[in-house]
Order: sequence, then structure tokens, then C-alpha cells
Amino acid sequence: MKTMYLAHATAALLLSVAALFPASAQDNVPPDNKSAVPYYRFGSTLQEQEAQLATNPIVLQFKEERKELAGDRYRPIFHYVNPSGSLNDPNGLCYWNGNWHLFYQAYPAEDRRQHWGHAVSSDLVHWRDLPYAIYPGPELKVYSGGTLVDGDKVIAMYHGTMLGNMVATSSDPLLLNWDKVGDGAVVPLVNPNGFTLPYSVFDPCIWKKDGVYYSITGGRTLTGPGGKPVRGNSLFRSKDLEHWEYVHEFIEDDRFTFIGDDGACPYFWPIGDKYMMNFFSHMSGGQYLLGDYDKVNDKFHVTSAGRYNHGYGSPGGVHAPSVTPDGNGNLIIIFNMQSGYMTQGWNQIMSLPRKLTLLPDEVIGQEAAADYSSLHYNAKSVGRTALPANKEVVLKSVSGDAMEMDVEIDMKEAQMVELNVLRSPKKEEYTRVVIYRDKGFSGGLNYIAGDDTAYMPDDLLAGLKGVRINRSFARESLVSLETSASSTLPGVSIRPPETAAFNLGRQETVKLHVFIDKSIVEVFVNGVQCVAARVYPGRKDSVGVSLKATGKDAELVGLQSWQMKSIYE
Repeated sequence: MKTMYLAHATAALLLSVAALFPASAQDNVPPDNKSAVPYYRFGSTLQEQEAQLATNPIVLQFKEERKELAGDRYRPIFHYVNPSGSLNDPNGLCYWNGNWHLFYQAYPAEDRRQHWGHAVSSDLVHWRDLPYAIYPGPELKVYSGGTLVDGDKVIAMYHGTMLGNMVATSSDPLLLNWDKVGDGAVVPLVNPNGFTLPYSVFDPCIWKKDGVYYSITGGRTLTGPGGKPVRGNSLFRSKDLEHWEYVHEFIEDDRFTFIGDDGACPYFWPIGDKYMMNFFSHMSGGQYLLGDYDKVNDKFHVTSAGRYNHGYGSPGGVHAPSVTPDGNGNLIIIFNMQSGYMTQGWNQIMSLPRKLTLLPDEVIGQEAAADYSSLHYNAKSVGRTALPANKEVVLKSVSGDAMEMDVEIDMKEAQMVELNVLRSPKKEEYTRVVIYRDKGFSGGLNYIAGDDTAYMPDDLLAGLKGVRINRSFARESLVSLETSASSTLPGVSIRPPETAAFNLGRQETVKLHVFIDKSIVEVFVNGVQCVAARVYPGRKDSVGVSLKATGKDAELVGLQSWQMKSIYE
């Protein structure tokens, strides 16, 4: 009964959040929930589809909407943003017929209930708008889910509000035509026999093993300490996509997520020789679980975990993920970035696609998934430059609000080095990227019998000759993206610093791959960490770049920067 109550309470909360959208979202919905957005059926060949798209009213409308909003100073030019209106979760990222397909929750002007929007790219850089893919009806709204490329077709499994989890398939060249499986939900919200469900029904993902389809749904259960809610992801299986049976709770050995977390937007895929479940917690944000897939008992045994945002998702932070294999043992992940300021005619955007790789010691590598050199112009470079302690060094030749930068820093003995971007000349506004060496958690205490120095950290043992230092006390370094001074505008929501840990060797330099795009800053660190946030500078001259070392001297090894062209022109 507790599980059933939790599922209903969660659904009610989500519906109340949806009610924040304009009242027309719920107006005049027909009894079968059919969408008021015009629907078009496309041909079966690529040539036919391209000819139809050239005159398609929705595609032509999208082009006009992009032109109308192109002058907005906060609208990104090389991150994907939908043509206009609200944008929410990315869904069903997949690679099909030579193209990457991105689906997302869209809110058409004709019917502001969630539909699946659709964009396509050959290189994960340049995105092309396609007509809406999946429309509501019989479900009230089309919520989040995943896709599976299955031979000659692509399967989408998603949550249809008021009904349950749905399945639709497509097999045409550009995935324009989708047909739903069955007469309604394949995993219904309500047991048809009237019994209480032992599981939650929400965002699903889908995969296939030994000819059988498997799915997990997002949710949480009241099985934590004292009956408190914890993340829960229920496993289902099917032989025909229409008839599904509940198996059991899928994940074991999870000692990483918090009490109160939920497992929304789950994506379960292999990575290297492990398996990974990426998901979003409405309490603590985007994260992942890494471990081993017991294919005999259909259980996922968790061995480590990590996070993508470091605080609540809103305002201005990483939101829901969508994930797909890249065909080389890695994963491609993309998020939507929540807004932090009221913009006219649009709001959220997508992050850059990231490539996730499995490195030694269960470390997950993160780097930009695409090569953006096709967008580069006006390249600038800065050679070796001393960073005297406690003195800010302004790089007069480097500036911009739509830039890519590669920055290498030798911290030497400095405790902290900061990179300021989107900086106004007198520093009324700036966004700070800070590296704190060895200021994170240590590896903990190893209790070694007969070792009297086991309790002593490295700094106490330094200089003691002949004493074996317990290296468990080696501490992580931290990267922090601090946006509290990014804007002087009164309506901008403040986001606490995004602070994430990474390992930095004593002789290792800091390598920052920085992307600045009007209202977003994304920073990749040494290929193993990434922090991202929305920013809204109020001053037109907030385009500068500076560096500063604290405590002791450091050195800029080198910096390369490029201005960026728009992917929409």
C-alpha cells in the first residue's frame, strides 16, 4: 500500500508541476486525448521524406520561429535549443540510418501538452528540426522514455500520463512515422484486477537480451531506514513489446544514492566491461550507478557511483539525461539545462553531448562528444604566462560570449587557481572556474595491524624520514563553477557553486576544456569531470577572461581560444 500511495503521490506532484504551464495546456482536450497539432504521414523512402519535409508546414513554422528568436542575447548559438516555446527532458537519444536522433518534451503552440519533439544530426554538432514524433492520445501527455535500435526498427518506450508506460515503433529513414503498440499502456498505472501494484510506473528505458525485451521504470519505494523513501527501479520483461510482466526490483547493493532519491529517466547500458545506469533524482540531481549485470538472475549489482550536477537541478543546472551507446563501448549522454532567468518565447536548452568512457579504477571519463572545429573562427593563443601569487592576470587578447577554449595550467604549489570568464572590465560581473588542489575528501583511514602511523595524515608525516606514509589520506582536488557574480540583473536566480571532485596527480597539469555559449558555461576537467550552469550577464562588455593563483605562484602553460559560428545559420 505504501508503494501504491507513493506512485500516486508522485504522479499528482508531476501533474501539479505541469499545471504551471499556460492554461491552454488543458483546454479543450477531446475525450480520446487526441492532439490538436496537425499530424502528417511521410513516405517510406529518404527521397520521398526529404521532398515532403521541404514543404511541411511544421518545419517551415520552425524556421520562422528560429529567425524571430535569433536576436535574443541569451539564446545559445551552438547548443541545441528547440525552435520556440518550452523545452523539457531529452528523450530517446539514438543512432539510426547514419544520423543521431534527439527527442525531447516539446509544448506546441496549438496544444501545450507534452509531445515528443525531434531533431537530427549527422555529427552531434549541427542539428536539424524535424516534425513532432510522438503525439498524445490515448495518453494525456507524452512524458520521458528511451529508445532501442532493434534490427530493422527503432522502439520507443515512454510514459504516457494517466495511462502508464507506452511503446511505439518506427522503421523509416528519418524516424518520422511512429505507430503505437496495442490499444493503450503496455505497463498500466492501475492493476486491471484491482490489486495494489508492488512497483512504480513512470519513466522507462528498454533493452534486449537473448531475444527478450527488458525495461526498468523510474520511481522510488518506501523501503529505506524506518520506511523512508529510496530510489527504486522495477524490472519488466516481454517477448512481443505489448505484453509485459513484472519481475522484481532491479538494483542491488546501492549504498550510494541518498534517502529521498528517486530513479527518474533511467538509462541502462553497457560501458566497457561494466554496466551503467544514468538517471535523475528530483531530490539531488543527475547521477549514475556503475556495476555488474547478473544476466542469469537479472540483477544489477552496484559497485560505484557518481554525479553530474552537485546540488538541486534548478535553477540553471543539469536536468534529465538521455543516453545511448556510441558503438565503440562508450556512451553518449545529453541533458537539458534548466533556466535561471525569464526569457521571452523560450526557456531551457540542451547541454553539449558528452562522451562517457570507462577508465581504470571505475573512473568515468567525460569529454565533449563532438568535434566543434567546423564552427571555429578568429583563433587566439596565449603562450606560457606567469601567474604571480594573489595577482589577477587579464588576458587582453581573449574575449567573447560564444567561445571554445583549451586551457592548461601548472598549479605548482598554488592552493587555488581561478579562471574568470564573461568578465566585465571592472569585474562588476564574472563567472569563476576554480581549481582547489587537494581540498576534497581523502581516501579514508586504512586500519593496518601493527602500524602506529595508520592514523596520521600525510601532512603530519611529511619530512619524517624512514616512516611509511599511509597513502589512503591522498585527497581529491575540486573544480567549482561559481555563478553568484555572473549577473547584475535583478531577475536572475542565484545558483550555489557547482563543486565536483577529481584526482590530480602531483606532477599533473590542469587541462580545462571550456565552452561558453551566451547563457551557458560548461567546463570539462582533465577528461574526467564536468561542471555546467546557466548564466545571464547583464552587461554587454562582460566578455573578458582572466586568471589568478592564490597562495603561491602558478603558471599558464598555454591557452587556445576560438570564436564560434552558429549551427542554425
